[in-house]
Amino acid sequence: MGIFVNPGNASFKEALNSKIYVDKSGLISVINQRIKTKQKYICVSRPRRFGKSLNLGMLAAYYSKGCDSHELFDNLEISQSEKYSEHLNQYNVIYLNMQRFLSSSDDILTVCSVC
Repeated sequence: MGIFVNPGNASFKEALNSKIYVDKSGLISVINQRIKTKQKYICVSRPRRFGKSLNLGMLAAYYSKGCDSHELFDNLEISQSEKYSEHLNQYNVIYLNMQRFLSSSDDILTVCSVC
């Protein structure tokens, strides 16, 4: 649909087609258990180069109403979960990549005025 709202699954599809992709879709089961609970706010913080963008792309592809991701997830670990279809492509997703914003300018004030 858009860049920031319901971004689709193209990014995750590209990663999934890579020879070095490692299935981390089990993370989705953990998040599914927290939907509609007080633990629903999750911070994904990891060191540089440890797959934050890849994992967030996977989450966006799974939850976003902006695409149909059945074919991408049907052969992954998450498809074995009993709540797999209940949450697949059922939510509006806002996807903001702060690195993209920050890399577009040398001055943080310029970046903030663009937002």
